[in-house]
Amino acid sequence: MCGIVGYIGASQAAPILLDGLGKLEYRGYDSAGIAVFDGTKLAVKKATGRLKVLSELTHDGATMPGLSGIGHTRWATHGAPSDTNAHPHYNQDETIAVVHNGIIENYQKVKKKLTNQGYQFVSETDTEVLAHLLDYYYKGDPLEAIRKVMHRVEGSYALGILFKEHPEQIFAVRKDSPLIVGKGKDGNLIASDVPAVLKYTRDVYFIQNEEIAVLSAKGIEFYNLDSEAIAKESTTIEWDLNAAEKGGYEHFMLKEMYEQPKTVRDTLTPRLKENQIVIEELGMTDEEIRGIRRIHIIACGSAYHTGVTAKYVFEGMARIPVEVDLASEFRYRNPILEADDLVIIISQSGETADSLAALREAKERGVQTLGIVNVVGSSIAREADRVMYTWAGPEIAVATTKAYSAQLIAQYLLAIKFAQVRGQLTEREVERLLNDLKRLPDQIEMLLANKERIQRFANRYIAAKDVFFIGRGVDYAISLEGSLKLKEISYIHSEAYAAGELKHGTISLIEEGTLVAAVATQEDLYKKSISNIVEVRTRGAFVLAVTNEGNTQIEKTADYVIYIPQTNRYFTNSLAIIPLQLFSYYVSVGKGCDVDKPRNLAKSVTVE
Repeated sequence: MCGIVGYIGASQAAPILLDGLGKLEYRGYDSAGIAVFDGTKLAVKKATGRLKVLSELTHDGATMPGLSGIGHTRWATHGAPSDTNAHPHYNQDETIAVVHNGIIENYQKVKKKLTNQGYQFVSETDTEVLAHLLDYYYKGDPLEAIRKVMHRVEGSYALGILFKEHPEQIFAVRKDSPLIVGKGKDGNLIASDVPAVLKYTRDVYFIQNEEIAVLSAKGIEFYNLDSEAIAKESTTIEWDLNAAEKGGYEHFMLKEMYEQPKTVRDTLTPRLKENQIVIEELGMTDEEIRGIRRIHIIACGSAYHTGVTAKYVFEGMARIPVEVDLASEFRYRNPILEADDLVIIISQSGETADSLAALREAKERGVQTLGIVNVVGSSIAREADRVMYTWAGPEIAVATTKAYSAQLIAQYLLAIKFAQVRGQLTEREVERLLNDLKRLPDQIEMLLANKERIQRFANRYIAAKDVFFIGRGVDYAISLEGSLKLKEISYIHSEAYAAGELKHGTISLIEEGTLVAAVATQEDLYKKSISNIVEVRTRGAFVLAVTNEGNTQIEKTADYVIYIPQTNRYFTNSLAIIPLQLFSYYVSVGKGCDVDKPRNLAKSVTVE
């Protein structure tokens, strides 16, 4: 969950490290630190709080001269945020410095052994164990010491390591946590994610599990766990550098909401050729598609919510049974998987720890897997049998918006493709569905243009304590995401419920003035949804309704109505979520919350 950077080359390292950490602060922001070899020692500066504290402490890196260094921005797991617990961590004589993303699961056992050997610990972190264990094994050969540490520790880790005795090198290690290597013109870099290196290079290497990278000012070498040299090919990143900047918007989240029309077009358009769906990277034959007996969709957070929508779409269009699982629960229920099942793993980063573990579980059981990811070369993209990319570009805000929209589009396309191949849709029906998909970007733009009206409404609920989201069918899936958006960035308690469940307990929480957001986009469920609105209004709730144009009947029961354009009933999530995103954003801004970096959260959850 933390962010790692490293640089070695002809330029001053500290300013580059701070710049890179600024691009990774979405991964963690409770403390930060850098270590630089200044010619005689490994100099370390650490500070609790946002990165700007460290930048001010070091005068933007000017007080830390040196041509090689490593940096870290932290999302605390072991030990509260503090200067002591912040990375980098030293060994006792301060000749080895380590930054770490991940969790060392057996650190207590290793710590006890090292303590018995006379090693003293000053922090509460699992990472300090790595620094002392490297010291324990180091006999002059860094590569050998690193290899022994990798054999000794259990868990997930991406590491950046400096040895005082080898100042001309930086060492990087990866196991189940993301790490890339960038090949620059005047030096080389390591980072947890691509945005940190885009200013300096577009040529990157994706380090795979249990690989070691050794960087010098002029070259990069890669080794496996047996210290054997391995060859790797670089990937050229096509992202526009401006895509990772705010571009004049107050927050990344707002910018990314406004990028959703482009994201939808970019994910959709390349897959439509002469009114046919062509997903070239998928590589599935019609025979294989017809052979699918059941689909399992596995994801976390917002990606899971897209899977809940996709269940209705796949089952309704393609008539394939679908199970949707939270990745964190999938392995622990001993799921029943069969050879003709398809497991779909959805992840923006492609590095989500629970999702990656679920993917590996499915592969071990011999089931075919498909990854829907946004990051080319990510772990899920590499390890899944098949992959489908969402062309959303870099998403920096912790609360996802455009990646969520892209994941919906990807699954709509898959469902239509599968339904067509399996004979569940006529050519005419496919044509109508594709026309509806093509209209979505313009319809999203229209909803975004209506932000002032939503902003005025949001201002009325800045002081809200509880908000409930209700819906039926696809509308329930929309409610799940709307509720998550509000709670994660505004810290207002909110819950989503299938509207029919209200009378089974939840309605007892409704009192005078409680805001209930009712999503009603499914025409065949209008009457039932209106009945639920009446139920909560009778108990004193104020009802915000999101519904389709033309459903004016709802105005008789709801207090405030937001209309979305007409589209196919399976695609309404792509439109109804927009006003709910805007509502959450403006409530959060009104409360003075840090929209892009909500408390206790990080963008990419790479630890279980």
